[in-house]
Amino acid sequence: MPTPAAAESETGLLPEPTREEIRLEKVLSALSDPLRLGIVRAYLRDGDGEERACGWFKIDRPKSTRTHHWKVLREAGVVRQRQVGLERRNVIREDDLNARFPGLLDLVVAWEPDETDVT
Repeated sequence: MPTPAAAESETGLLPEPTREEIRLEKVLSALSDPLRLGIVRAYLRDGDGEERACGWFKIDRPKSTRTHHWKVLREAGVVRQRQVGLERRNVIREDDLNARFPGLLDLVVAWEPDETDVT
């Protein structure tokens, strides 16, 4: 039977909290940044539930900044990331988040950015 680390390397999944380990304060902290909130909102509106490469999101920031934002979302349990070759594929953990915090993702989708919001 493979160890969790071996299973992660076989599937390419990056470390993330289990459903039970997802904490509301960490999710809200991750979503408190307008760029990260926009990432999640864009995926929920247009991602069709499919894995999306980081480039799909068209984030105009240095690579180190983009990497940081994805890591925050993953470690909070908001996204699941899988390494496929040189590319990281992302999917919002909708089932897990809806089970833990019903209605939260509906609020994210309904959110409209303030025109003065600079992201």
